[in-house]
Amino acid sequence: MNIALWIVQGLLGFMFIFAGSMKAFQYEKAQASLPWVKEYSKGLVTFIGISELLGGLGLIIPQATGILPILTPIAAIALAIVMVLAAGFHAKRKEYQGIGMNIILLALAVFVAIGRF
Repeated sequence: MNIALWIVQGLLGFMFIFAGSMKAFQYEKAQASLPWVKEYSKGLVTFIGISELLGGLGLIIPQATGILPILTPIAAIALAIVMVLAAGFHAKRKEYQGIGMNIILLALAVFVAIGRF
């Protein structure tokens, strides 16, 4: 089970670090690849990006270092909440193709949260 949790943590962490970095530090690239970014302020997009970036780091670093490993399931819960909100956001905008990925990421984050508590 520990190996499965590490694999999922690594995949989720990489995905959130990559996506969060793009939103936080490459606003123009995010505008080009994510249609919704054009309609929202740079501040909001940066906030979302930093949240995802910190959540991705929180999935990996505390558990890997043994320093406050309780932060790993807390990060997973926080990212699960972000995915619920993202699914609602995409549903409101009728971007149904994005909801599937949100649900998959939500399920993986819940798996990590349960497995690491």
